[in-house]
Amino acid sequence: MERVPDPRSDHAAIFGAAARPPEILMTTQRMARFHTLEVEEVHQETPDCIVVGLKVPAAEQADFLFVHGQYLTLKLTVNGEELRRSYSICSSPLDVGHLRIAVKKVEKGRASTQLVDKLKAGMRIEVMTPMGSFTTALDATKERHFVAFAAGSGITPILSILKTVLRTEPKSRFTLFYGNTDQDRIIFRQRLEELKQQHGERLFVHHILSKGMDEDKLFNGRISTEKSVELLKRFVNDPMDKEFFICGPEQMMVNVSEALEKQGVDKKHIHIELFNTPVSTEVKKEKDHAHGSGGDFTGTADVKVILDGRETELKIPAKGDPVLDVALDAGLDVPFACKGAVCCTCKARVLEGQVEMEMNYALTDEEVADGYVLTCQTHPRSQRVVIDYDQH
Repeated sequence: MERVPDPRSDHAAIFGAAARPPEILMTTQRMARFHTLEVEEVHQETPDCIVVGLKVPAAEQADFLFVHGQYLTLKLTVNGEELRRSYSICSSPLDVGHLRIAVKKVEKGRASTQLVDKLKAGMRIEVMTPMGSFTTALDATKERHFVAFAAGSGITPILSILKTVLRTEPKSRFTLFYGNTDQDRIIFRQRLEELKQQHGERLFVHHILSKGMDEDKLFNGRISTEKSVELLKRFVNDPMDKEFFICGPEQMMVNVSEALEKQGVDKKHIHIELFNTPVSTEVKKEKDHAHGSGGDFTGTADVKVILDGRETELKIPAKGDPVLDVALDAGLDVPFACKGAVCCTCKARVLEGQVEMEMNYALTDEEVADGYVLTCQTHPRSQRVVIDYDQH
């Protein structure tokens, strides 16, 4: 019989031992699998963004338990081609029975255009179980200041985090700096106002509009490094312990990261979510020796892949395709979403041998040191390699 992880095993790690578990507890440890879900509702949030509610059957609810900040991967077909795209969950895991994502139409985006223009309630869609590590453990006994920088659709996971933090840590507060083009493009504008009314002095939301006309120039224009420093000095100057979250376009992420570095913030308290593969040298991690020294191996490796308890032997050239692509070509149902070193869906652990990753934007330094890799970027660097997807 297949072993099913107990959802309670991960609840304390995410919400803290002192937090009361909700009716359905959260889990983050599962093998990624697609399920067919019915679209329950589609709400037009802004002219180019929809909020999609998904109906999860009772028999599959345990598979779709999630934690604040995670995402779903959708599989759809556009003009005969299979596309996989990841969209962050905007509902809170404390709102039992609600599973919602936001989809913003992007220019020339085939998947987002089809979803925004054509998705209707009652349709069915392939959805992968929740994934992602853009989160932090919560504890009802702590008193902290959570600070988030978001732009555009980067608000989606931030909203889930914000709602969950305010309900789980009653002594903590939350400050959001949210960048958009203009007021009509502010996703979840009404919901944020409602939350401000509900939580009073525990929630502060500051809108920064690139086409804004505010008398205070700090709230006009894009979120630059200098602007981020000034925002932090003015609104985040208390002595409380802090956690920082950044989600949005790459340049904004780089700017805010630089500002936090100037403020001396420890990197372990900075959480970053990327929507697209970045290109800036400031954030790029190349040639990550995830396990072993990388070596000078140039031949064809014997690679054992462990998936769902089954072992498969593959021949993978050191200079050839990455492990993920070879495994897919061999017919293995290995999990993946972006293939761009961003989403972490294809994460696995190297148990034996040496490998090298071409790029890594998703794994932490600690995970890499512990032998975890993104198999979409991984190449063998020794004659024998063992990779375990079950240790994800």
